[in-house]
Amino acid sequence: MKFRPMTKRARWITGIALGLLAAAALGLLVCSGFLERAMPPKDPLPVLMYHHLVKDGMPCNSMTVTESRMEQDLRWLKENGYQTVLPRELAAELPRQEKTVMLTFDDGYRSNYELLFPLLKKYQMKAAIAVIVKKVDDGSPDTLTWDMCREMERSGLVEIGSHTYALHNLDNQGNFRKDGPNGIARASGESDVSFVQRVLVDLQKSHQRIVEELGEVTFFAYPYGIRESDATAFIEKLFPVTLTTERRVADLTKGIKNLPRIAVRMEVDLGKIL
Repeated sequence: MKFRPMTKRARWITGIALGLLAAAALGLLVCSGFLERAMPPKDPLPVLMYHHLVKDGMPCNSMTVTESRMEQDLRWLKENGYQTVLPRELAAELPRQEKTVMLTFDDGYRSNYELLFPLLKKYQMKAAIAVIVKKVDDGSPDTLTWDMCREMERSGLVEIGSHTYALHNLDNQGNFRKDGPNGIARASGESDVSFVQRVLVDLQKSHQRIVEELGEVTFFAYPYGIRESDATAFIEKLFPVTLTTERRVADLTKGIKNLPRIAVRMEVDLGKIL
């Protein structure tokens, strides 16, 4: 078949069609949230998520790092000019330097006092610890005590927040359940009355107990990063700062609610994510 060059009109029509296709594709990207994730944050704040620390030589899983690895991370941050910030400082809109990071620890493991706290004092860095409040109240042997929380908060290096009172699947050792509900998620077919009594009362109790023991509470970390629209307004009224687990750098131009976090494990190179 002999090739026939496009006429000027055909080229014009083709250009319009390609432009419309590109606009439609861009709209899909925006709707899907891909473009938002791909664009660099205007006011970036890396929020790093840790859980439990163990002594060197002990086995690690996805929720643990060794004591020496934790020290390595703190040393790297210090040597690379990072300062640490606490949720209450974000809520108060205190001035920050350009290279700022937030260190967060979920669940309230006793290792946060025995292994982490000495390192925070050594490097003069700050950390936010979200506790499962019922475990503190019950005196669980692997969990922080209120006296430990008070001592750490008095240092100015630690802020204690809520990880719910008892909604972190404690009947299943905190593990995610495929059949749900998980964390604050609403159960299938659950009535409004049941949801209020099971979830909102729990959140209120977690807030109340921390205030009773420590005087104030500023932040809430969603278990498993799972949010629930029926609880959003209630949570945001109680806690000025909320943390999720969306694996990207937070952008403070979007506010201090639902700050995404980057999980740090033994195999994660801090220098490659900051």
